[in-house]
Amino acid sequence: MGMTMTQKILAAHTGKTKVEAGEFIEANLDMVLANDITAPPGIDEFYNMGASNVFDKEKIALVPDHFAPNKDIQSAQQCKILREFAINQEITNYFEIGEMGIEHVILPEKGMVVAGDLVIGADSHTCTYGALGAFSTGVGSTDMAAGMATGQAWFKIPSAIKIILEGSPGKWVSGKDIILHIIGLIGVDGARYMSMEFFGDGISNLSMDDRFTICNMAIEAGAKNGIFPVDDKTVEYMSEHSIRKWKEYRPDEDAVYDREIHIDLNSLKPTVSFPHSPDNTYTIDKAEKVKIDQVVIGSCTNGRINDMRIAANILANRKVSKGVRTIIIPGSQKVYLQSLEEGLIKIFIEAGAIVSTPTCGPCLGGYMGILAEGEKAVSTTNRNFIGRMGHKTSEVYLASPAVAAASAVKGELASPEELEVK
Repeated sequence: MGMTMTQKILAAHTGKTKVEAGEFIEANLDMVLANDITAPPGIDEFYNMGASNVFDKEKIALVPDHFAPNKDIQSAQQCKILREFAINQEITNYFEIGEMGIEHVILPEKGMVVAGDLVIGADSHTCTYGALGAFSTGVGSTDMAAGMATGQAWFKIPSAIKIILEGSPGKWVSGKDIILHIIGLIGVDGARYMSMEFFGDGISNLSMDDRFTICNMAIEAGAKNGIFPVDDKTVEYMSEHSIRKWKEYRPDEDAVYDREIHIDLNSLKPTVSFPHSPDNTYTIDKAEKVKIDQVVIGSCTNGRINDMRIAANILANRKVSKGVRTIIIPGSQKVYLQSLEEGLIKIFIEAGAIVSTPTCGPCLGGYMGILAEGEKAVSTTNRNFIGRMGHKTSEVYLASPAVAAASAVKGELASPEELEVK
């Protein structure tokens, strides 16, 4: 039996020529990532295990993004631990205020991850980097600490689901709609500890930003990782952002997949996840017209430049509905600056939205948009569990930037098509 893309990457990082699903391995790491929530307990464990130096100061990334700029004394203390460790260990990839951004946005754009890499991060959405043809997955703070100390981590080799994307998405259908559709189809545990591997002619019709979004939410289907094959768009992206060497891994013709799913991109419609689970999905044309209090456009899922452009396209020469707090958060300083240079920030402000410095902020109920009792929000984030963005009776509706922006204008859950001139 042959190996999948994921299995080939894992095998290569163990020095083995062959691995099989269910096998336990110890693999060498190309990058270890942590943020201001997950790093401090990991740093404690790093020293508790007797470590004194990281295995490679070039292969650690520490990003204060969840509660930075600091929202209170406790978050300031968390970031201080991160900062002091980075200085003490001479960590190259430590990003302080002014150069920081949301971790899963800045690592690819700074060229720190390329095809063929093996990356662990003490954050569940580390699976984002599969868009580049890398194996990346989230781990706990203890495993992250061991990775920083030894440059290795243990894995159980995952089995895989083969997802074949065919055709081309419509005008208002993006990567967010595709992954929400898939999660709605297979459920939040439909790919539990499996690799979601994407194939098909439809991939060429997806931007890199679409692919980052899709891989980012692989974890919401329970997957160990999501991964795309390397194509011309991947190579162009890596060539623009990185000087590192990369390696392409293709599955064997006889690779074993537990399941094969075909997705017709031509037939997809903008999709929304209703509370309180990402798999509670409805196409926007069949969704209830829910009155909303807030819209959030940003996060590691949808904080990239294409997301900003889509939102601006809809908000241009329009106003957000009275009483709808509309919060837009570019995913990095680079995205922020590019949005400024393209005039997108002006569009957002003139529409009545606010624009935040890059931060995870409201996604995890941190700050910059906490929901009060009974409030409802349309958000481009990745989770809508009970209390995720605030009060336990609040509700979060997951959507694409297009649907979120249209909803901000209408004051209720809405399709972008409703705003188009007939």
